[in-house]
Amino acid sequence: MNHIYLAFEILLAYLMGSIPSAVWVGKLFYGIDVRQHGSGNAGATNVIRVLGYKAGIPVMVFDVFKGWAAVQVIFLFPHTGLSEDFITYVRICMAFAAVLGHVFPVFAGFKGGKGVGTLAGAAIALYPLALLIVLALFITVLAVTRYVSLASILCGISFPFIVIIITRQEHPGLIILAIVVAVFIPLTHIKNIKRLSRGEENKFDFRRKKKEEGA
Repeated sequence: MNHIYLAFEILLAYLMGSIPSAVWVGKLFYGIDVRQHGSGNAGATNVIRVLGYKAGIPVMVFDVFKGWAAVQVIFLFPHTGLSEDFITYVRICMAFAAVLGHVFPVFAGFKGGKGVGTLAGAAIALYPLALLIVLALFITVLAVTRYVSLASILCGISFPFIVIIITRQEHPGLIILAIVVAVFIPLTHIKNIKRLSRGEENKFDFRRKKKEEGA
């Protein structure tokens, strides 16, 4: 019975991650598909730049929430005889499933966002202290450079160092996941890295509500 629950929970985590808040908010309230504007990315940053903060902030909050909720789903079902260590590994799988759902959403033609917000939500559940440190780093880099992509990339690369050295995480699965994050984030930002190297990356404008081209 445990195996049935676990398989269902991982599938549910993927489906939760697949909820395309950026796409649905754009279509339902503004009559546009944000994937056809700005950077073409179905994420909160592009929504803010294309539609403004009024649309982007709720999308950001929801994307983070669905990542957190997907990892917590396991606690809604009974699991007898499973060790805490095993449950942690299952939660890691659920985090992967949620991010996979955001990047390849079944409810939006498998064309989603980069998964940073959803990954951050899962990290809140799995690495609460490390996530606070990463958030401070993100805000600092963004405030100094105004590049969301650069802030995301630097946070991703530094994540395993923060997890292992600063928070002294010892769980092998959580350490491996942190390393995977350091690889995953830059891979999803390859186009941004190329634009940064050419000096063509768009900076985030905190004052404007709309911007036609996103990063």
